[in-house]
This record gives sequence, structure tokens and C-alpha cells, in this order.
Amino acid sequence: MSNLGLGIDAGGTQTRWALADAAGAIVAEGSVGGMSATQMGSAAGRDAVRGLFAMLATQVLAAGRPVRVCAGLTGFDGVGTQATQLLAEVLKLAPAAISMRNDVEIAYLDSFAPGEGYLVYAGTGSIAAWIDADGQFHRAGGRGVTLDDGGGGFWIAREAMRHIWRMEDEQPGVWQQSAMARAVFDQIGGSDWSLSRQFIYGQDRGAIGQLALAVAASADADPVARNILERAGSELARIALALVGRYGPRPIVLGGRAAHLHPLIAQSMRAALPAELTVTQRHTLAHHAAARIALHSCH
Repeated sequence: MSNLGLGIDAGGTQTRWALADAAGAIVAEGSVGGMSATQMGSAAGRDAVRGLFAMLATQVLAAGRPVRVCAGLTGFDGVGTQATQLLAEVLKLAPAAISMRNDVEIAYLDSFAPGEGYLVYAGTGSIAAWIDADGQFHRAGGRGVTLDDGGGGFWIAREAMRHIWRMEDEQPGVWQQSAMARAVFDQIGGSDWSLSRQFIYGQDRGAIGQLALAVAASADADPVARNILERAGSELARIALALVGRYGPRPIVLGGRAAHLHPLIAQSMRAALPAELTVTQRHTLAHHAAARIALHSCH
């Protein structure tokens, strides 16, 4: 196959790729582990990204050879070129054939034409985005999981762990009565504090964000888990309202894998927004969108 566009959606939990032909049909896709632009700031982080890009290139080149690449990388500020150079090396392409953007920009363009509406994206982190008619990117949130990113997968996992260990401070062993605590401890391998400590402080943010799956799975049986997911929706509504307040009412799309963890998240977000705002939840396939625009407008 020739004249293929490669789209990459690199998030904290997973990096997905897709190849599209000139007609826009997806001819192959796959995934490798998660990565972030912040990793480019250290030698160990760059080595990790290089390794993931090499795995991705092996998968891609087995399916076809792209002529252009449009890549969305979480945390990318539009300034650094190291990630582009690493990707060019493993794909054996000129760096000029690769357009590196923030992953949220790609997800936005999968949902709206510039100027149309607001994207609220909840993955490992969270952000609300608007690309105006002139192509300018505007944001609310997306400041990183250490500072905020309320409503994202990492935030949900952290809120759950915080609650569990505060309860253990007051009544050791009470975790056994909590469906959420049992699900969380099952995922990290046990109830000993040393395991929680190693997980929270020794794992990358994407792996920690995966704990949100345990919270969502226990929500129907645990009121604390339900409350965390409801508050997650309120957090996502907050960043949507920040853009509405700055730029006026527009349609809102809610996307990202964390937003789909449980219906409570979208329900509570909807409840926290004015009735006149339209909210649509959709599965954003950003790697598909990136692949299709790689050959056309991703310059």
C-alpha cells in the first residue's frame, strides 16, 4: 500500500495508531504503552519514549509505509522537537513529514470544525478545549495531574485512595467492608500500605489512572465510589463553564476514555451545566482522525 497517512494518539495510559489510505479508509491500527511529552525532559524518559516509538514503528511498518504522520502527544507545548526527531528516526522519515501536536487538538478536530464548539476531554488527565475560527487553541484545565486535572482517571484514582487510607487511619481493616476498597486493593495486589505506597509513588500516571476502572466497577455497590464519579462529572462541568464564561455558549462534546468509565460521570456533568447548553458524549477516535488529516491538513 502506498500514500498512507499515519495518525498517532499518545496519551498517558495508551498510545494508539492508525493508517489511513488516500480515500480516508482506516487500513490498519494498533497500540503500544502510554507516554507523555513531559518524559522528554529526562534521559530515562526519552529512552522510554524511544522504546515505545520503536515498538510502534515495528507494528506500523509491518502494515504499510506512511508518507506523512500526524501525531498528538499529551502534554506537548508545540515547542520541543525531540519527540518528532525520535519518531522520524524509527519510521525512517524526514522530520518535515511529521506534524507533532497536542493530543487534545487532534481530539478536538475529530469532534468539531474550528470555532464550532467546546471539547471536554477526560483521559488520564482532563482539559476543556476550543479552537477558534482562526485556529487559535484555548483551554481550561489540563494543568497536569499533580496540580489538578479534576475528573480525569488519575484524579478519580487518587480520590479513591485518599478516602480508603483516611478510613484506615480511623479504623484499620474497615476496607474489607467497602466494595471500592476491595476492588482497588485487588487491582494493586493487596491491602498492605507498602503496596499502595509503591503503586502511587512508583508507577507512572497512566498506570495510576487505570485504578479508576476499579472505582467505576464498584460504583453500583459502593456509595463512596458513586460520589467520586459524580464529583468527577462536576469537575468536568467546571472546566466547560470556564470556556463558556470566556467565549460564550457553544455545543459541548464530552470525550476521552475516563468519561466513559460510568454513566454517572456524564450524568452529573450534564446536571451541573445550564439546560440550554447541548452536551453530546462520544467516543473520540483521535488516532483515526489524525491518520485522515495526516495526508491533508496536518502541516
